[in-house]
Amino acid sequence: MNTNPDKYKLLVFDWDGTLIDSIEQIVTSLQTASKKVCGESVAEDAARGVIGLGLTEAIEKLHPALDASTIEQVSAAYKQHYLYENPIPAKLFEGVTDMLDELTEYGYQLAIATGKSRPGLTRSLQEHSVENYFVSTKCAGENLSKPHPEMLLEILKELDTPSAQALMIGDSEHDLMMANNAQVKAIAVSHGVQRADVLLTHKPLICLERITDLSNFLSHNS
Repeated sequence: MNTNPDKYKLLVFDWDGTLIDSIEQIVTSLQTASKKVCGESVAEDAARGVIGLGLTEAIEKLHPALDASTIEQVSAAYKQHYLYENPIPAKLFEGVTDMLDELTEYGYQLAIATGKSRPGLTRSLQEHSVENYFVSTKCAGENLSKPHPEMLLEILKELDTPSAQALMIGDSEHDLMMANNAQVKAIAVSHGVQRADVLLTHKPLICLERITDLSNFLSHNS
């Protein structure tokens, strides 16, 4: 990649479905928790559609009639299954570590804005030995859930970066809506929770088939 971060200095990544292939793991945990607490079956498409939101917001969208106490029960059941009982592995997409090495070498600052909880993100980053690549990480629960721009705006403020010098990279419409709300340009990735045609309705600069295509895009647009 023959480039340098003159145009874009900061790359903010979503985590689940963007850098790590964890969609099936999340979907099955949402389905299991919903069945255990509510006795309700959640369709795969519905579960995929809330990935990227904070856990409380995701449960509220799947089960709009639930009271706060029951939502908390579903949340606890989800965390128990996701962290300790789910046998489905989550792996970084092929080539992600090499891409992070390359982006860091060329001087980009890297950050994460995720709907994951802080314990979940910390565990996943450490499990895959990539925590040192990211100069800032923001999680749901500590900030307002996507598509509210708070997570992204907090990263920009923390790193003293103008919005025009940042890119948000994500696989869901929640990521792209957050970017639009923060007036930050976005790049979509179609190997996660939503199809390219859905992502393109939110006007990203481009929709990539693979996250590792990002390096090639930056080499021609920085």
